[in-house]
Amino acid sequence: MIRISTIFIAICMVLVAASLGLVLYSVAGISGTESAIVALTALTFLILYNAVSMRLRDRTDVGSQIADLSRGTADLARQIAEFGRRLSAVEGRVASANSTGADRIQSVMGEIGELGMLVKQLAASVAAHDEMLASGIAAAAAASKPADHRQQELPPSGEASGAVAAPAATAPAPSRNPVHVLAAVKSAVEENRLDLYLQPMVTLPQRKVRFYEAVTRLRDDKDQVITADDFVGIAEAAGLIGRIDHMVMLRCVQVLRRLMVRNKEVGIFCNVAAATLAHPATFAQCLDFLEANRALAPSFVLEFKQATFRNMGPTEAEHLAALAQRGFRFSIDHVTDLRFEPRDLADRGVRFIKVPAALLLDVRQSSTSDIHPSDLSDLLGRFGIDLIAERIEGERAVVDLLDYDVRFGQGFLFAPPRPLRPEGASATGGTAPTKAQDSNGSGNTAPADIPAINSPRATGNAALARRIAGPG
Repeated sequence: MIRISTIFIAICMVLVAASLGLVLYSVAGISGTESAIVALTALTFLILYNAVSMRLRDRTDVGSQIADLSRGTADLARQIAEFGRRLSAVEGRVASANSTGADRIQSVMGEIGELGMLVKQLAASVAAHDEMLASGIAAAAAASKPADHRQQELPPSGEASGAVAAPAATAPAPSRNPVHVLAAVKSAVEENRLDLYLQPMVTLPQRKVRFYEAVTRLRDDKDQVITADDFVGIAEAAGLIGRIDHMVMLRCVQVLRRLMVRNKEVGIFCNVAAATLAHPATFAQCLDFLEANRALAPSFVLEFKQATFRNMGPTEAEHLAALAQRGFRFSIDHVTDLRFEPRDLADRGVRFIKVPAALLLDVRQSSTSDIHPSDLSDLLGRFGIDLIAERIEGERAVVDLLDYDVRFGQGFLFAPPRPLRPEGASATGGTAPTKAQDSNGSGNTAPADIPAINSPRATGNAALARRIAGPG
């Protein structure tokens, strides 16, 4: 857009040129044509002069602007260089700080690892000393007993005839003969004299029955009960434990189906021996049966000893993984110490760990285990494993276990193992306990009212189908 000053200068130049031509025409007497030529020439010179002067002025302005721009660029370059120098200094400090911090962290981690190793070594040495001390005390007691017996067996003179019969009168009853136990076990397995006892596991502190543990008992030909502690080792040595475990699984599935008719949230724990897990043929038979009852896997928990998990070989690990792939969960019992690897156990499918209440409340465990017993429940819970305190026999233990955040309990305080009602017995008669005997102190009914499971006739599939289809 043309500025006003430029228009004013142009008007002035035209007036000056016109005035010059008019003066020459009127004063000098020059003709009009010549006066016009002179006026145009003057106007041309004025225009050229103005253009040249403006060009020179613009060049001066542009030069000053370029000089200012160059000075600003130089200042900006100096500032950028200063910023770059400062940034380099800051990066060097950060790098040195990071390297120093990493070195410090590495040194601290190394010291923590060394302390952990020292603590584990100290715990192992303390445990070894405790075992040595306990074995020394037992050896001293065993050594002192024969001496006492020898002193008691030396009668005074003249009384030898009367002192001979005294030890025979006070001798304890002899233990079961392994040969007789083996014969009784074979007879019980062949004739199906296998009884199932159920002991409830309750929630704490509500004491609501959540699970049942199946306890196996055998009866000999005289109907004398043989406990698992008496026959398991002999049955494993004779190769009969696989058949017993298969029969127990069948009974447990039958019981679980009856229990789930009344309560869908109830579950049952079934003990499995290490020999069954290690024997391919026996395990294949049990796996086929469990595969057929895969729908009960969320409520059917297979229980193994702690020693079984610690001494597990490749075959046992493969069989355990096959059960876990089919949705079955596992429990660990017969715990002798609190040294666990929760992540490894959770990866193998363990969801429950049963620890004796006396072991949890033992103050010496805090020095021999990797974790304090009061923190064990929280540690296991992070990996989806529930802690069950077993062998609870007093209310005092329940109060102490609640401080340890234990969620489940089992023991004679709540209910002892009770046999299932024989087939054909009425709800109130026969061998079934009364309602007063069934009460476990928590408003829940003991499992003695579950019908006919221990009878030999209850093992066939047809009988099972009739009982499932019949009224509960």
